Amino acid sequence: MKRFFNWQVGLGILLIILSAIVYLIHFLLFKDAHHIFIYLVGDIAFVFLEVLFVTLILHQLLKYREKQSLLKKLNMVIGTFFSEVGVELLKLLSEFDEQASKISKKLIIETNWSDKRFKKAKEELTLHKCSVDIKKGVLETLKTFLLSKRQFLLTLLENPNLLEHESFTDFLLAAFHLTEELSFRKSLKGLPDTDYQHLCGDIKRAYNLLIIEWLVYMKHLKKDYPYLFSLAVRTNPFDENASIEVTY
Repeated sequence: MKRFFNWQVGLGILLIILSAIVYLIHFLLFKDAHHIFIYLVGDIAFVFLEVLFVTLILHQLLKYREKQSLLKKLNMVIGTFFSEVGVELLKLLSEFDEQASKISKKLIIETNWSDKRFKKAKEELTLHKCSVDIKKGVLETLKTFLLSKRQFLLTLLENPNLLEHESFTDFLLAAFHLTEELSFRKSLKGLPDTDYQHLCGDIKRAYNLLIIEWLVYMKHLKKDYPYLFSLAVRTNPFDENASIEVTY
């Protein structure tokens, strides 16, 4: 780092010296210091505008385009997750939710949903507090499924680009933690009530985060990939009447 800094300083000094030599040659040839200083001051004044346009405006535009490109790639990864794991995991986790029917009504997404409707649904889900009952679902089934997808989840966690998507990363950590909790227990039967309550908390955490991520992903499909959105609506895990067959 020090060597790099010294190299920059040396280059800067060299450029200043070369500039001074050129200005000196100009003065020796034309004997017109007034002309030199007019253009020198003008060039210095333009430097501030150049900083404004290049550093602030152009740099921000390039940064925005880079971020949009990254988000598009991340959404492709997230789409793979929902195809491979997410939709089925939503079904399994919703079985533990005592208010599954209540929350399902808010997640029956129609093809004509607007951005405003998605925003409203997200606000409602953020405020919604899931009530998890460990006896409503089958822990062994959930454990088997998560263990079968464990390597896939690890692969996603190793993707450095996902660090840019904090909310999805939070969900992955919650899902992987739930997987670890279940895998370390040789048997899920006859556990103390306190342990079941602990598992309820882990299920609730992963479930709440997954629902939000699914809704955000559905909004993305609606905006950028209508044909994928149509399929996602027809396979909505929260809609009991959803049918893969196109009837509209």
